[in-house]
Amino acid sequence: MFEEYISKANILMEALPYIQKLSGKTIVVKYGGNAMKDEKITDTILQDITLLKYVGINPIVVHGGGPDINKMLDRLNIHSEFHNGLRITDSATMDVVQMVLTGKLNKNIAAKINAMGGKAIGLCGKDARLIEVVKKPPAEDGTDLGFVGDIVNINTGLLQMLVNDEYIPVIAPVGTDSEGNSYNINADIAAGEIAARLKVEKLIFLTDIDGIYRDFNDKSSLISSVTVDEIYNLISSGAITSGMIPKVMGCMQGIKCGVKRTHILNGTIPHPLILEIFTDKGIGTMVEA
Repeated sequence: MFEEYISKANILMEALPYIQKLSGKTIVVKYGGNAMKDEKITDTILQDITLLKYVGINPIVVHGGGPDINKMLDRLNIHSEFHNGLRITDSATMDVVQMVLTGKLNKNIAAKINAMGGKAIGLCGKDARLIEVVKKPPAEDGTDLGFVGDIVNINTGLLQMLVNDEYIPVIAPVGTDSEGNSYNINADIAAGEIAARLKVEKLIFLTDIDGIYRDFNDKSSLISSVTVDEIYNLISSGAITSGMIPKVMGCMQGIKCGVKRTHILNGTIPHPLILEIFTDKGIGTMVEA
């Protein structure tokens, strides 16, 4: 009986130095749509985020919502395509993206955190010009991505004001241009830019795989730690492709601009943030300079 209690006490003691190190620091958590499929797992992740705030760490959540967007597009019979991991977004698709991300998912995530005792505020890039963008230029092959934005400014003052108080910002990646038009932003890129502009302590991507593999078909080839230079080699070799490219680009942008640690974790397992942040071994892949 006492062995069980001692084991629980040891777990808390293992977490103590990490709580001390990160107290008062800000971290950005990108919660991908592909990691939101299991409601019970989602609840454990939101519990992690709420706990972080209670122990003195300041989380900022940036969420995606690709699967929910795809379902709504299919329901409305709107065809959608991707180019190099980015959704080609015409006017009709942009309306759906904004409706799903800001009207449904953003408010649902914030409400769940609030129900757990946190104080979450749901935002999108159009609120207080949080994320300002310009239209992304055509791809090298001439493909026009439509209403897809390149970030030119982040309202860091708003985010710092919120995290320095008792609030948890929950951000949907819909940006605005100088005329108030809505633009779709890849959530991985948005999270990387926010982390970079704030120079946060950690940037964490929650996705539906364990991390970066040297060979995706060989699950024993998971990389626990990788440098920026090695990332470029993995992209060139084809080991990193498709939707993983924006994630690693977000990691590299963060590192380049002063983020100390970036991580790619499996968000389909219970409590991934606690396992990474508060344990000696950690999980997933860490990207460093």
